[in-house]
Amino acid sequence: MPELNYSRVADALASLRSSESNVFGAEAHGFDLNPRLNEATVAMFERKHGVRLPSDYRAFLTSIGNGGAGPFYGVFPLGKVDDSFALRDWVEGDVGVLSEEFPFDKEWNDLSTKPDDDLIDRDEARYSKQMEAFEGTYWRVALVNGAFPICHQGCALRVLLVVTGEQAGYLWDDRRSEYAGVKPIHLADGSPATFSGWYDEWLKRSLEPLDSPKSGPP
Repeated sequence: MPELNYSRVADALASLRSSESNVFGAEAHGFDLNPRLNEATVAMFERKHGVRLPSDYRAFLTSIGNGGAGPFYGVFPLGKVDDSFALRDWVEGDVGVLSEEFPFDKEWNDLSTKPDDDLIDRDEARYSKQMEAFEGTYWRVALVNGAFPICHQGCALRVLLVVTGEQAGYLWDDRRSEYAGVKPIHLADGSPATFSGWYDEWLKRSLEPLDSPKSGPP
């Protein structure tokens, strides 16, 4: 997987910072990167979870930054997740078992056991019971085995990085908070999104307004 170039990323973020760009989510990260991780720390994470991180993401952590500036509200530091606008450590059980294969190769959204919305008006107790059972199935952590969250999009929507199975190295959307399921992310050219491709597209898209000619008086 192609890796991101530190100088290019740093220069792009400096331009966005100095221009006071209003890119979505910038108020959360300010176009600042967190300090890089050393090899030993990354290797310890991999041993703990029995995985090997995708090479481009791994290089980002050790050569560019341990999260910070990035798409939406920024990239999480390794092993962290958002929790009411702060960050906390996640553990397997929150995110599934990383060493087990990610279960999907195409979009998934099973709403077959979700009760009809009008049931709440007819039988609130029955609706609550059915909804509780549905949520327990829809949100079971095994559905995201082999992946962990790297970004918060807002409204409890998150980007997952798959690390185990056929989809290893690719990004998926976890949109279950709006009952839209789990689906693969694609780049502008239609190809499956890798971390570096996703991050690079965000940089290019963010820089476009700065590169566009500014209109002025005739």
